[in-house]
This record gives sequence, structure tokens and C-alpha cells, in this order.
Amino acid sequence: MTRLRVLAVASEMSPLVKTGGLADVVGALPAALAAEHVETRTLIPGYPEVLAALRVGDTAHAFEDLFGGPAWIHAAQLGDIDIYALVAPHLYAREGGPYAGPDGADYPDNAFRFAALGWAGAEIAQGAVRGFRPDVLHAHDWQAALAPAYLHYSGKPRPATVLTVHNIAFQGQFSKELLEALRLPPQSFTLDGVEYYGAIGFLKAGLQLSDRITTVSPSYAQEIETSEFGMGLDGLLRARADVVSGILNGVDVAEWNPAKDPRIESRYDHFSLVTRVKNRVALQRRMRLAADSEAFLLGVVSRLSWQKGHDMLLADLPALMARNIQLALIGTGDRTLEEGFLAAQAAYPGRVAVEIGYSEDMAHLIQAGVDAFLVPSRFEPCGLTQLYALRYGAVPIVSRVGGLKDTIIDANEMALQAGVATGFQFSPPVADAFGAALRRAEHLFRDKETWRKLQINGMKTDVSWRHPARRYAELYREAVAARAQ
Repeated sequence: MTRLRVLAVASEMSPLVKTGGLADVVGALPAALAAEHVETRTLIPGYPEVLAALRVGDTAHAFEDLFGGPAWIHAAQLGDIDIYALVAPHLYAREGGPYAGPDGADYPDNAFRFAALGWAGAEIAQGAVRGFRPDVLHAHDWQAALAPAYLHYSGKPRPATVLTVHNIAFQGQFSKELLEALRLPPQSFTLDGVEYYGAIGFLKAGLQLSDRITTVSPSYAQEIETSEFGMGLDGLLRARADVVSGILNGVDVAEWNPAKDPRIESRYDHFSLVTRVKNRVALQRRMRLAADSEAFLLGVVSRLSWQKGHDMLLADLPALMARNIQLALIGTGDRTLEEGFLAAQAAYPGRVAVEIGYSEDMAHLIQAGVDAFLVPSRFEPCGLTQLYALRYGAVPIVSRVGGLKDTIIDANEMALQAGVATGFQFSPPVADAFGAALRRAEHLFRDKETWRKLQINGMKTDVSWRHPARRYAELYREAVAARAQ
């Protein structure tokens, strides 16, 4: 099989810098692609934490002026993964996160910070780094989406381009007055270029000008072509439907493996589920929940937001607390939701436990200790936490949207009879349907034999990167072949 070289371009990459599932995908996919004869090098911004972790080595390329200052591409390795860090102190050397400052406000120069990422990606794609000319440039989300545009307007030979949309709700829109400053030619500001409702649309540009478009689940690929889920870009996506495909995310099955996980109280697999109860006891103790072996223990690890449906959970808590149910939740996000869950914790001590923030150790312990894991999202491109839940025997309860629909088999009567059910789905994503799913799950939880079968089915499900990597490799080769015609 012909070996392909791919340049991945992204704004975050686990474990170097992470705000969500994007980082997990960018961090895990290169190793999985290696088995498909695909060599990947990943370009990410040189945030302070990235440079500190990489101990960056050789300078692979230099820019005299990259949107306001000098910059360098440094080559380094993270284990077996090749990294290009874009070192641009005027753009990335600052306190705060990848996109916002310590005050939570977006950096005012984000247009230039991520145009620089796209520009550097396009330069590498056209041979700026000696000894590496990729066959494919793979851009992730709006922060990297100008890379295909810069290649398109360069007028030079270029590789095939692929854009993956991880969440179409985040699009990167900026004033049209920045067109020249962003090094985009005047002719690019058209409906067939970067123009989007009178502004410059980073994601729109990538969707318009990439050779192939992917999303992170087949159902989400269909959903974003509708007005309900397309966030204003559905018309463009329908017009380009022949190059749009959905490839499910996988998870790092070495990192998320209850049989070897050092973060949990007691290790186990689907043959030794009886020892899983030790994690439940440890979780209840750690989060100050009542030591109740019969309670139906629900878990949430999530960004708290309207998209994720946590307002529905908050509204249903009084009804849940009327039954023998407990809730363990960690997350951060919308201030109103944070305050609402903290108030619920005060109102139901020993029944509701809340930690505002994020802890990797607690994320693992919750997955290992709860009976059911909740993902009631109103829309969900793929979702990773429900895949972790499957691995850990925490039965997922999810809304029937996007990747949740694609990854969880509902415990309806036929699926239970066939022995293939792995969790519970509900639709539409409204409070009444969510509440009904919770009652259905609680009823089956009392049937210990049936519940154990659900857990085992989930734990035996292949949620690795093996199949997705094969699909990406096929897509790359198709794009390269089409480009060569």
C-alpha cells in the first residue's frame, strides 16, 4: 500500500493542550493512522504550555513577519508523534487559554492568531519544511480552516485538503475590514469564497474550498445539512453533499481501560464486574454521597451548557430525588447552571454531589463508579464521554442526536431480546422525554441480570480508533487520487 504523508493542523492536541474532544481526536488519530501506512505530522500553536511540554528542538522554518511579528516552526516529538509547534510570541505567549484570556473573554486578535496557524499550515503544505511535502493537509475546525483557503488562492501546486468539523456551532467570523490584513485577496470575498453574511467566515471558507469535508459521526453529517442543525451553513453543505462524509471518533483505549487504569480504586474488566462496586464506594466517599448500595447512581462529566442539555437534568432533579437516586457531577460552564447544581447539592445533601471544574482523576472515577452516565445533549457531533462510559460499564442514557444516536443501541424490547442493547436513547431532546428515559433506565437497573448484560455489551463494544483510522486513510487516498486527475 502506498504510504501517505499528512499534515494535520489544529488549535489543540491532547495531552499538550485541551479544552474538549477536538484535542483528544488530534492527539490519538496519528498513532492509529500509522497502522494504515499514513505518516502524520501535526501543526499546533506554540502556547506556553505546549512549548514547556515539548522542550522544542530544531527550527524547521522561520517567518520574518507572521501577522505582526517574527515566528518559527519548531520540530519536536511527543512520544512517537511528530509535532510542528508554531512559535509566535506576539500571538501565543500570554496567560489564559487557547482562545480566551483569564477573564473569559475571547482574545481580540483571534482572527490573526488562527490565520497565522492556517498560513503556516499552507506554507508547510507547499514545501516550506525541507524534507516534508505532505500529500494531504487535514484541517480541524474553524481555527485551522483558512489553511485550505490560503492554498486555494496561492495559485501554486498544492496537496489535497480535508476539513473536519467537530462542532459547526463554532465558526470563527470576523469583520470584512480585515480581509487585506489577513492576506486574503480581494477576489476571495465572494459567496464562493470566504464571505459569509457580510463578514469573513473561517469555517465557511474551509467548507467552501476544501476538497473533502468530514464530520465526527455519520448522523451529524446528515444533520448539519438541515436548517435545524446547520447553523446557517446547511445550504452550502447541501450544495457540497457529494464531498461530505461522517466518520465516528474513537477513543484512546489504552488511556481509558478499566483493567489497567491507575486513576480508579479497583481495576476490572467485563469478566470481573463484581469488583467494580469498590469504585462506587470510593466515589460515594470522595463526593460525600450517602453510602447507599441500592441507590441508582447517575454520573455527569461535561461542560455545563444549554447544548449539553443540563438545564433539563436540573429541572428534573426534584422528581429524581423523590426516588432512590443519586447524582455525581463534575463540570464547568454556564454560570446559571453551575449555581443551580450547587443549590441542588445544598438542598439534597448526600444525594447530589457537585464539583465545579475538571479533574481527570475524577472523570475516570465517575465512569468507573456510577451505574448510568448521562449525555442529554440537544445536539452532539460525536461525543466521547458516552464511549468512555461504554468502556467502563457505566450504562449511557443519551439523546437520539448526532454521534450519540450512532454509538448507543437503545434498550428497547427487540434489542434486549437480541442481546445487543448498550444503553438508552430518548427523543426529542426535551425534559419530558429525558425524564421518561431515566425512569425506563431505573426500572431496568432493578433487574440486576439485565443491567449486567447491558454493561457487558458496552464493555465489549469496539470504540477504538482502528475502524475510524481506516476510513480516514481511505478518504485521504480518494482525495489524493481526485486531485491528481
